[in-house]
Amino acid sequence: MSLEIDAIFLDLGNTLRILVKDEEHMARARQRIVELVGADEDPVAFCEKLDARYKVYRKWAFEHLAEAPESEMWTRWLAPDFPAERIAPLGAELTFQYRQSMGRRVVVDQGKQVVEELHRRGYTLGIISNLIGTREIPDWLEADGFSPYFKSVVLSSVFGKRKPDPAIYWEAVRQAGVEPGRSVYVGDNLKRDVTGTRAAGFGMVVIMISPQELAEAEITDENRPDLIIHQFVDLLKYFPECPKVQVDLTR
Repeated sequence: MSLEIDAIFLDLGNTLRILVKDEEHMARARQRIVELVGADEDPVAFCEKLDARYKVYRKWAFEHLAEAPESEMWTRWLAPDFPAERIAPLGAELTFQYRQSMGRRVVVDQGKQVVEELHRRGYTLGIISNLIGTREIPDWLEADGFSPYFKSVVLSSVFGKRKPDPAIYWEAVRQAGVEPGRSVYVGDNLKRDVTGTRAAGFGMVVIMISPQELAEAEITDENRPDLIIHQFVDLLKYFPECPKVQVDLTR
């Protein structure tokens, strides 16, 4: 099987970036959350309470394929027992710190080099990702020098809709000025990323998954990707030199 491909869209979590458990980093974020909220509680205990409430929010988000604004997420779900007029303006900073309390996010091995090389080869690049928070990703793209390589960056926290809703994919290709049928999505979730990409009419879906996870996964006709890779750098094997190339999936 081969396709003509112009654009490659990437997921973030467990695709371009991974989460590293850095206890010092996490402790600073927990302390900052308690200070911002004004909670007279142990930071670890307070964040455990937030985690339980966040699960309720996530259930709502999954059911509605939507992402609430940061201010609403905190006043309605995460900190409803604190004055809304004080919490709402802090939504962006609280969300940023809450994500830091989960760990430190770093680029996968050779991630920057792969992005640079795919861009050099002529592909239009973009990001489509489900996540909370509007501040973290733009700051990271700028700080790590990724901004010049991505023509579109569509986050559920900004767009309001989540994968697998095809609307988030269509918004990404619209911003990038490319056709869905000549685009690829690279993600890590066999269900959400495959079904969403197919519903949006993308030409191809690639799933990055470890051999162990793959061995434990149940592959069906509904969630079967066009290509499975185990490392981010593997993308360079399947998307060779020059734009609008024939991607040979038999290799």
